[in-house]
Amino acid sequence: MKPRYTTGSPVPERDSRAREVQPQLAVLCLSGSLGGLELNSLKFAGWMQERGWRVTFFAPPATPLAHWAEEWFVPLETLAVRRGLAMPLAAWELKQQLERLRVEVLVVTQNKDLALATLAKTLMGGHLRIIYQQHMQLGRPKRSPVHTLRFGLVDAWLTPLPGLAREVARHTHFNTQKLHVVPLGLPLEQFAPPTRTRTQARQELDLPREGTLLGILGRFDAGKGQDFVIQALHHLRREFGRDAGLVIMGEPTRNEGDAYLRQLQALVQELGLEQQVHFRGFRANPAVFYQAIDVFVLASENETYGMVTLEAMAAGVPVVAAATGGTVELVQHSRTGLLYLHRDVAACARSIRRTLDDPAATQLRVERAQLERWHYSHHRQCALTEDVIWGLCSAPAAQALAMRPGRVLAINSAFAAGMMPLAN
Repeated sequence: MKPRYTTGSPVPERDSRAREVQPQLAVLCLSGSLGGLELNSLKFAGWMQERGWRVTFFAPPATPLAHWAEEWFVPLETLAVRRGLAMPLAAWELKQQLERLRVEVLVVTQNKDLALATLAKTLMGGHLRIIYQQHMQLGRPKRSPVHTLRFGLVDAWLTPLPGLAREVARHTHFNTQKLHVVPLGLPLEQFAPPTRTRTQARQELDLPREGTLLGILGRFDAGKGQDFVIQALHHLRREFGRDAGLVIMGEPTRNEGDAYLRQLQALVQELGLEQQVHFRGFRANPAVFYQAIDVFVLASENETYGMVTLEAMAAGVPVVAAATGGTVELVQHSRTGLLYLHRDVAACARSIRRTLDDPAATQLRVERAQLERWHYSHHRQCALTEDVIWGLCSAPAAQALAMRPGRVLAINSAFAAGMMPLAN
């Protein structure tokens, strides 16, 4: 069986009749960290709220996610994380909260939260629709009876890339008729056109006004490869004589200490790059980071879906990225960016030099990348997700929507027009 590829249908108008049948949504992300997955989950809830949906965001209490939900005015419910033998208690609490809020559709964004969500659905007598919004790779085959039973309670699986859809089909027993390719989105208007000049952006971040600056953005984690980019900068300066610097923006993973950050600082000192490498803290709106740098470098060990890569492309920043994971689907080598073999310092440095030494070819790659950025609009992600939600609605709701008066908006179909079917 082949996965289904959502093509989009008209957005229902926000008239009173539509709202009467519109299901109550909730987004569940019980993570104590604040990385790309967590922020994307919260942003998605906010975007759906902006589009007129009734949304509640579930996060653990006293966490960055809970803080930012309140800062961004996303309705919040907190739920303590309980795993193992204590999970049934957490599932019962979740059941009570969902029933009190009359939630009909629950979007789960972490694989490890699916056990809790499906148990809550069972306790609710099956009266809940679960949508799994995949952010990470499966990692290993999940065909055990437990996984099969759990996935069987998932009503729709949204995967962001064609390659990930094929992985789900290969490594699980999930019904591919319920599998949809829905790219994770970003607010493109946040990155283009630029709201600051490069000089203004660097001044805001207290960076050198002149000279070439590379940039890497993400939490401080060995898997993100900040140490590798420092070594690539050293190679670029020593072997190719390029007077360049580096901006590393992010923060340590919550509850994991700052040992890796100290390792990075020690490496910078060892290589004599104290004046060239600049550490900057996390920002909820990263646009200023992209406006300050000349080349974005991705060095993740295995990036499932590089949202930062898409942000750089949308912001008009040349991309040099490791050819791993989903990056090879997001970046077309020599067309929208440059790829290099993972952990090959010399190859990475050569790609950076090529980017800097041939501005005409670099600009052409940037323009091509920006032309394709609409595939990854957050409007498109929401529109395609709405198609799935309405497909899960009861027959009376669907009939009421079909009878609504007024002109139907065609934004879903417009944003879905670029969705290409996957190869067999």
